[in-house]
Order: sequence, then structure tokens, then C-alpha cells
Amino acid sequence: MPLKLPARATVLFQGDSITDADRRNDPHGGLGDGYARRATEIVAGAHPDATITFLNRGISGNRVADLRARWDEDAIALKPDLISVMIGVNDTWRRYDAGDPTSVEAYEEDYRHILTRVREETAARIMLIEPFLIPVSTAQWQWREDLDPRIHTVRRLADEFDTLLLAADGLLNQAARTAGGAAQIAADGVHPTPLGHRILARAWAELVTAGQA
Repeated sequence: MPLKLPARATVLFQGDSITDADRRNDPHGGLGDGYARRATEIVAGAHPDATITFLNRGISGNRVADLRARWDEDAIALKPDLISVMIGVNDTWRRYDAGDPTSVEAYEEDYRHILTRVREETAARIMLIEPFLIPVSTAQWQWREDLDPRIHTVRRLADEFDTLLLAADGLLNQAARTAGGAAQIAADGVHPTPLGHRILARAWAELVTAGQA
């Protein structure tokens, strides 16, 4: 459903390296150089009279269990009005590069836990961003058997918790078809190029500002 941010609001981005985007080396607000920064620029530009504090707490390499472990400090304590979460590709990736899988059941349990805490302990609205993969190799197509159930889990949780949902997997795979190939959107299939980040940012901003005056 459309979301109207209050005139004074705190917006929190949470996730892994895609959200992190080297934020700790960013001298301009710590938002990094990814979709989070671009999205904030769009929203702030569209609503110059609003006072919105944007925070990025994405950490490279995180899986959903890592979010659960740091949820007090890096989510609840920040008292966001909107929290945006994208997590899951590392839960899949570690199965294939390190032999360290996360079951879909464990993924859903941890994801449900953090969303329940947001609902019970804050007044924040929630946006869920699907984990995504734009395969650049034959081997990466095999990852879909592990990632696709996580995408379906996020969609079910979005429905259950009545959140906004950014269907990033379809969006970015479609963009790859029109941009000339997967590497134009994510050179390694996972981390977006500048074009990939811009596409994510526009979709994120459209969901946040939909229906606003």
C-alpha cells in the first residue's frame, strides 16, 4: 500500500553488502554508494520541506541470522519510521562457495523474528526487498534452486506482515534483458552495477512516495 512519511522521519536501510555499498568509507552521511544513497536523493529531492534522517546499517557478508543477532542495536534502538530490509543472497551463496547452507526454514524463522520485533516494539512501516540473482554463468543458474524459495518466503512474509514489497529479482532480471546482459546489471550476478543500483533506487523511491502530495 502507499506509504506517507511524516514530515519528520527516520528511514533505516538494513541488509548485506548490496545495501552496505562501502558506507563506512563514505564521508557524506555514511549511506554508501549504492541504491540506498540514490534512493534517498530521489526522495529528499521530491520532498525538500520534509526533515528525513536516512540511516544505513547494511553489513557486507551478512545473512539473516546476522541481522537477528544485531537487531537491538542496529534496528530497534534507532526507532525508525520506515525500515527497509534486503537479506538472503548470502544465505544462498555460502552454500555454494563455502559448503555452509542456511535452510529455508531457518531463514524464515529468523526473518519472521526480526519482523515480529519491529511490529511489537516500534511503530515503523516496513519495506521488504527480495533477494535477487542475475546469473552471469551457467553455475549460477544452479543457485536458483536455493534462492527461489527464499524469494517466495519474502513474498509470503510481506503479505503476512502487510509490508511494502519491492520485487527486485524480476525487476533486475528484466532489466538485464533490455540492457544487453546480466553483467550490465550485476557484474558478478549479485552486486549491482551503477545502473543496477539506479534501477533499484527508482523502484524503492516510487514505493515510498506513492500517493504523497
